[in-house]
Amino acid sequence: MEVSHTITNLIIFVLAIYVGYHVVWTVTPALHTPLMAVTNAISAIIIVGAMLAAGLTEGLLGQAMGTVAVALAAVNVFGGFLVTQRMLEMFRKKEPKAAPKAIEGAKP
Repeated sequence: MEVSHTITNLIIFVLAIYVGYHVVWTVTPALHTPLMAVTNAISAIIIVGAMLAAGLTEGLLGQAMGTVAVALAAVNVFGGFLVTQRMLEMFRKKEPKAAPKAIEGAKP
């Protein structure tokens, strides 16, 4: 008896959700920024897959869906890098503000 490809893909999807959930929730807070950077790299790989899927499809609907997939994955990658950049800026030391200059002619 042969197992359907859909069932196999569904099982892999559920296992990936389970593993991803446990990996993300066990990461220490200091490592969340590198984890975000890795997920951005994974999204970039998804763009390549979407381009291949769109290019190899003969039907118009498949090409349109592939194009939408490429666009959404690109938004995901660029947005992820922006969020990572903002997170890294939180850890930078802020320069001390200069003391306000005394007004000339004012008495102390």
